[in-house]
Amino acid sequence: MRILAAGDHFVGTDLLADAVRAEIGAGHEFSELTLPWPVEPFGPVANVHEASGTEEQVIEALAGAEVAVTQMAPFTKQVFAAAPGLKLVSVCRGGPVNVDLAAATEAGVAVTYAPGRNAGAAAEFAVGMILAAMRRISTSSAELLGGTWRGDYYAYDQTGLELDGTTVGLVGYGAIGARVAKVLVAFGAKVLVADPFADPARIAADGAELVELDDLLRRSFVVSLHARLTEETRHLIDADKLALLPQGAVLVNTARGGLLDYSPLPEALRSGRLGALALDVYDVEPPPADWALRDAPNVIATPHLAGASRQTAERAASIVAAEVGRYARGEALANLANPEVPRP
Repeated sequence: MRILAAGDHFVGTDLLADAVRAEIGAGHEFSELTLPWPVEPFGPVANVHEASGTEEQVIEALAGAEVAVTQMAPFTKQVFAAAPGLKLVSVCRGGPVNVDLAAATEAGVAVTYAPGRNAGAAAEFAVGMILAAMRRISTSSAELLGGTWRGDYYAYDQTGLELDGTTVGLVGYGAIGARVAKVLVAFGAKVLVADPFADPARIAADGAELVELDDLLRRSFVVSLHARLTEETRHLIDADKLALLPQGAVLVNTARGGLLDYSPLPEALRSGRLGALALDVYDVEPPPADWALRDAPNVIATPHLAGASRQTAERAASIVAAEVGRYARGEALANLANPEVPRP
């Protein structure tokens, strides 16, 4: 069997290839391709999103391959048309957004993905952002390093709030949101959840309360976004939804930039409607030089790092390798994105 390992500078090509070899043993041929992400930002390629590299690079590297493992390579209609021997694409991401699923299905190629591969890292990061925003950790550090001692932050009306006793709303309750909830409950927070697809019994067992989105926004001093980005959730939080938040609320987005309408945020911060904003994802990545939030007050901004841990990269490689192993042994695939494709 010939296998393409198309890695990048996070989930490396060697990491992918070594994980697959450990799973299926020796005696297989590998071709390798290293894509430029994250040294260069990902973006759309043809009709797929969040991809790195070009169709031409992938087509050349795929020659004769039956299986491909990757994180960011673009698998488009053109790529599938040029690789008639391809039977499996295993993507080590929470969703195969870099794959044209319709084209894969038409070509008879099974596509798998890696749910939960970065859940631990992303949940830790989200909680860190919540704490940093509530307690001015990042902003006060930047001011001190810039030469300003903000002793006034100890004044009663300037101090932050503890998580203990604070109502925190989580929009989305997948693998990451559920982990965040458990940590927040351990801190003593009251956790509300808005997710039409979540299991109410699971949420209750985790110590949280399932509510409608508008109710969550009205009641939560902190709101953290954890939903998947779909056409239905694009700009889920817009100016009308922001207006429901309590005065001075904290908003955190470590999920996807498209969940949030960024245009009303600068004014919401300046007016005090938002007390703080913590972002790891953006509508345009990286944000442009004239980004309106650069001079807005109480903003924490990080460059899409929530899932960036060594364990995430290792876990991602292990998950895709396990799918290759199942394929090689003729077993059912665990995380199949297009189950209508018949088993080769």
